[in-house]
Amino acid sequence: MNKQQQAPLFHISKRKALPWYQAWGIRGAAIILALVVCAVATTLMTGEDPIQVYITMFEGAFGTSRKIWILCQNIAILLCVSLAVTPAFKMRFWNLGAEGQVLAGGLATAACMILLGDSVPNWLLICIMIVASIAAGAIWGLIPAFFKAKWNTNETLFTLMMNYVATQLVAFFVIVWEVPKGAGKIGIINQSSEAGWLPVIGGQKYLLNILIVAALTIGMYVYLQYTKHGYEISVVGESERTARYVGIKVEKVILRTMLLSGAVCGIAGLLLVGGTDHTITTTIAGGRGFTAVMVAWLAKFNPIFMVLTTFLLSFLDRGASEISTIFGLNSSFGDILTGIILFFIIGSEFFISYKLHFRTSGKKEG
Repeated sequence: MNKQQQAPLFHISKRKALPWYQAWGIRGAAIILALVVCAVATTLMTGEDPIQVYITMFEGAFGTSRKIWILCQNIAILLCVSLAVTPAFKMRFWNLGAEGQVLAGGLATAACMILLGDSVPNWLLICIMIVASIAAGAIWGLIPAFFKAKWNTNETLFTLMMNYVATQLVAFFVIVWEVPKGAGKIGIINQSSEAGWLPVIGGQKYLLNILIVAALTIGMYVYLQYTKHGYEISVVGESERTARYVGIKVEKVILRTMLLSGAVCGIAGLLLVGGTDHTITTTIAGGRGFTAVMVAWLAKFNPIFMVLTTFLLSFLDRGASEISTIFGLNSSFGDILTGIILFFIIGSEFFISYKLHFRTSGKKEG
C-alpha cells in the first residue's frame, strides 16, 4: 500500500481571519440552506406548504404593531442579559448564573415595591429600586467570583448552583407575599397605586426598556473595546500567565468583571419587574440566562453584533409560537424548525474558523 492510499480522505486546518463580509456570507448561506431543509421537513412531517409556514412566522413577529413592540421587548431583555455575560465570557469565566442574577435583581425590585410602595414618594422609590436591583445582581455575581479568585473553584458549577438558590429564594418570598393567601402567586404589585412602576414613554409600554438596553449596548461596546478595563479582560481571557507577567492583578479583574456582569443582570430584573410584568415569579427570566450564552458566542462577544443574533433568536421564538397556533401543530414542531436553523448557524462557525483539505489524486513529492 503506497503513501497516497494511506493518506486520509481529508484533513482540517485553521483558517486565517476572514474578512467580516466573507464570514457573514458563510452565515447567510447557512441560513438559506437551513430554510431549505426546514421546508423539506415541513412538507414531510405535516404536509403544509412551507412557504405559507414561513409567511406565518414572519407575521407572528411583524404582523401588527403590538407584535412588533413585543418582539422589540423580547430582543431588549435577551440582549441585556447577553451583554451582562459577555465581559465574563471574554475573560474565560464561564458565568452560567445569569438566570439567578436576573432573579436576584427582580426579587430586590419586588421587595422595594411591596415594602416601600406606600411609604416613600414614587420618584424616590424608583431610585431605591434601581440601586437595590443593581446591588442584588452584583452581589449574586460577586459570590462565585470571590471563590474563583480566592480558591480557584469551578465557576461553571458554582454559578449554576446559584441559579437554584435564587429560584428557591424567589419561591419562598412568593409564598410570603402571595395575594390572596393560598393563591401561590403575588399577582400585580401595587396595581391601584402603580407605585414603583417605571414610567411609560410616548404611550409605549416597552419603549423605556428598549432605550435603556440600547444605551447599555453602546456603553458595553465602548467599555470592552476602548477602556483599560476592557483591555485587561481580553488579556486575562487570552492567558492568565501573560496577564500576571505584565502586571495585571487577575483576581481583581475577576471580581470587578463579575460585579459588572451581575449588576447588568440586576438591571434586566428591574426592567422585567418594574417595567413590564410588575410581579415576580420563579420563571420571570424565562431561560434567557442560558440563551444569552448562545447569543454572546455567535456574536464573538461583540455587543454590536449581538443585536443581530438576539434579533434572530427572538424572531425564531415568536415565529415558532405563531405557526403552532395558526396551523394547530404541536408546539414542539416550531422548536424543531428553530433547532434546525440554529444547527446550521452554529455549524457555519466551523467553516469560518477552519478549512477542509481533501486528498488529491496526484502524488506529492517528499
